[in-house]
Amino acid sequence: MSRICFLGDVHLGCDHATESQRLQLFRALLSVLPGYCSHVVILGDLFDFWFDYRTVIPKAFWQSIAALGALRDRGVTVDYLIGNHDFGHWRFFREELGIEPHPGDLERQWYGLRFYIAHGDDKIPGDWGYLILRSVLRNRTAQRLYRMLHPDLGIGLARWASRMSRYHGTEAPQRLIDSLERFARKKLAEGYDVVVLGHSHAPALKSFDKGWYVNPGGWLNGDPLFACFDGKGLSLLRVREFLRAMGENFSSSANTA
Repeated sequence: MSRICFLGDVHLGCDHATESQRLQLFRALLSVLPGYCSHVVILGDLFDFWFDYRTVIPKAFWQSIAALGALRDRGVTVDYLIGNHDFGHWRFFREELGIEPHPGDLERQWYGLRFYIAHGDDKIPGDWGYLILRSVLRNRTAQRLYRMLHPDLGIGLARWASRMSRYHGTEAPQRLIDSLERFARKKLAEGYDVVVLGHSHAPALKSFDKGWYVNPGGWLNGDPLFACFDGKGLSLLRVREFLRAMGENFSSSANTA
């Protein structure tokens, strides 16, 4: 078995200064991962918005979709967790790419270790308002009704709603960071060896008595990371430095680990 890589919160399509840069980095990363890893787990919010109709998908993402398809064609297994921005998946990824978008948390076993993997948007205790909104937005009946809108209108509204998201920044509230760490500790106490979360945009790699908690952070700050498990331990890798080491010519950020 080869390495398992984790990345998330790329927010492709976000109206942000780093958009073109993020797309280039994402495509370059996916192009070099075959041969380096056997499995890629996308932790949600790959897209800043997503909604697919029976015959229509957002055209802005065709380059990233092609990169994902090429990754699968080269033998890499892809697990894709739906986040709080890209929840509007239906058939396209499953039928055209062979990638099943997972609406809930995942449990996996690699190298004899139990992994618990989640986006993390529903892990804040007492956040009932968001949890109710989340259940409505993901309701299949509500999504079928939404598909009655013309795609130009429906996808446009999805983009607008994403921009209006109450948390959509490069720095996470401390309450969110703390809530995700407490959740990770809880799952480790239940017997999992590794807990992998996203959503906060705040990188974390912590070893506890019961195992590891890792969060690769987000891509909006211009210096993205991804996580890697090689069977012996976990690491957080800077995308630019990794690409340079793999022979890709991307300039290094001034930030260092």
